[in-house]
Amino acid sequence: MSELIVVGDRVLIEPQVGEQKTDSGLVLPASVAEQENVRSGRVVKTGPGYLTPNPEYSESETWKQTDDPVRYLPLQARPGDFAFFLRKEAIEIRYEDTSYLIVPHSAILALVREHPEERSDTTLDDLEGLLD
Repeated sequence: MSELIVVGDRVLIEPQVGEQKTDSGLVLPASVAEQENVRSGRVVKTGPGYLTPNPEYSESETWKQTDDPVRYLPLQARPGDFAFFLRKEAIEIRYEDTSYLIVPHSAILALVREHPEERSDTTLDDLEGLLD
C-alpha cells in the first residue's frame, strides 16, 4: 500500500460492507445500507492536507535559503480512524483487488478514534502547588 499516494485534502477509506445492525437489534441487509446518505469506513491513508501559501517564501530575496512556495495544513483524520462521510462525495477505486473510497476531507462528518491523544486536564490551581 506504500506505493499509493493520496494527494491534497483527500482521505482513502476502506468502506464498511455487509449487514449492519440498528440500535434496536434490527439487521439491515447490505443493499439497504448502501442506500443511506451517510456511509462509514476505516481511514487507511490521508493526503498531506490543505494547500496554503508559505509566508516565508520570497522570490525577490535570492540570498535567502530557498523554501517551498507552499505549505500544507494537516488534516484531522488519521489512519485507523473510523469515519462517517457523505456517500455522494465518495469516489470508488479498486487497488490490488480491494475496493476503497476516496473522500474529500470536507465530506467527513465525524471521526471515531480508538486511542485519542491523552489530554491533560490540569488546571491553574493544580500548577500553583508546583511553584512553591
